[in-house]
Amino acid sequence: MPESFDSEPDSDSPLFWPVVSLNEAYRRGNLSPVEVLEEAIVRAEAFNPSLNAYLERLDKQARLQAKAAEKRFRNSKKDIPLLCGVPISIKDTFELAGSVTTYGSVFFRENLTKQDCGLVKRLRAAGAVFTGKTNTPEFGQSATTENRLGGDARNPWDVFRTPGGSSGGAAASVGAGLATAAIGADGGGSIRIPAAFTGLFGIKPTYGLCANENGFRAMSDFIAPGPLTRCVEDARIILEILTGCRYTRQSFNQRKLRIAWSPCPENRPVDAGVAKILGEALEKMSALGHEIKESKLPFEGWNQAFDTLVLAEEFRERGHLLEQASEHRLTDYESKSLQAGKQITEENPEAVENARKAHREYQQRLQEFFKNFDLIVTPVTATTAFPIGQRPDMIDGQQVNWLWGAVPFTAAFNVSGNPAASIPCGFSEEMPVGLQLVGHWNSEEMLLNFSEDLEALFAFDDASLRKKWTLNYKE
Repeated sequence: MPESFDSEPDSDSPLFWPVVSLNEAYRRGNLSPVEVLEEAIVRAEAFNPSLNAYLERLDKQARLQAKAAEKRFRNSKKDIPLLCGVPISIKDTFELAGSVTTYGSVFFRENLTKQDCGLVKRLRAAGAVFTGKTNTPEFGQSATTENRLGGDARNPWDVFRTPGGSSGGAAASVGAGLATAAIGADGGGSIRIPAAFTGLFGIKPTYGLCANENGFRAMSDFIAPGPLTRCVEDARIILEILTGCRYTRQSFNQRKLRIAWSPCPENRPVDAGVAKILGEALEKMSALGHEIKESKLPFEGWNQAFDTLVLAEEFRERGHLLEQASEHRLTDYESKSLQAGKQITEENPEAVENARKAHREYQQRLQEFFKNFDLIVTPVTATTAFPIGQRPDMIDGQQVNWLWGAVPFTAAFNVSGNPAASIPCGFSEEMPVGLQLVGHWNSEEMLLNFSEDLEALFAFDDASLRKKWTLNYKE
């Protein structure tokens, strides 16, 4: 056990520190990337069995990366990226050389990857240390994280509840301090939903801004990779590497934003406890002087584009797996998706072109709406994290769709392509609540800056979570 971490049981592990603090400790020589990585390995040994955050740990590769980072800090303090030596988990839908990339499917249980996808290459070049491949539903096709490879991913706040999906393992790895940050992908809410359910910050950049050369194909018309982090500043640092853009920090204290607030888009019900916390968050925002107007959002048509294009692509890419469905190797949800995609493709071939037309029209309609606003604000989810295997079919006394009922507010912004973030703003019955912030295309800098203002305003307290996942090194 590293002597540097022989501390009191209630003291924070360096895995909970912000990236800037880690980098500063590395530069001063107070801490080394090797020590922090060994801490991450010990924590994964202790805690991953309760969380199922990782499908594969990369201890051997990570140790080599950490030693290289340590040597870099020892030899020179100049021009070292902030991510150098920082433990980061990678969702198992991203190809990472030297790992088994399963995409959450038993069909790829032995898929040893020889080359990094583009996104992983950029992180590797920045000196990040890859702790492991995180749990994901099969081919990323669910808003919860279960597959046939092993146990469901679990929520660090309550291991009997879901962390959401499809980047559920990613969120669990950061929430419990198994990694400093995580990389996920968001095709219908798959970063923002887990962020909301686990009290993290998660951001989906503008569609197409973050390239992933030679990467896995699913939800290709809508998906965007992005980070899940404990603070906005960490997300800013990672997003700059992923996108190749520079996002300058600037507060909005002297600038008032025009904000469209939609408490229940499409008149979908929201749990009363969640609605209460979100209402309080809006009052705090209003006190800053921002112009907040409750508005009906022009959401008509997003479903037609999303459902058809996602299912048609899923069948196009993986329809051949249906031949082996009798072996019960596919999850039920993936099998149903492939069957639905087959029906669209074979029985209604014009549906895809109609969906593309609906997609273009919807994007134009939402961009027109943004001419009068700087931001759209909505709930991220209609409930807090629910028990594993128990998606709600009733919310606030109203019957809801089993599939979308708890998570109906994120996919519309994948269809529009706008950048969107989830920021924790409080608790309902001791579980985190997330507020969704949506900006116009390529407004990541504004979205990050406003999120950082709100982070200070909301002062979300996760001390109890950090204490829950603390190791006592004196035992």
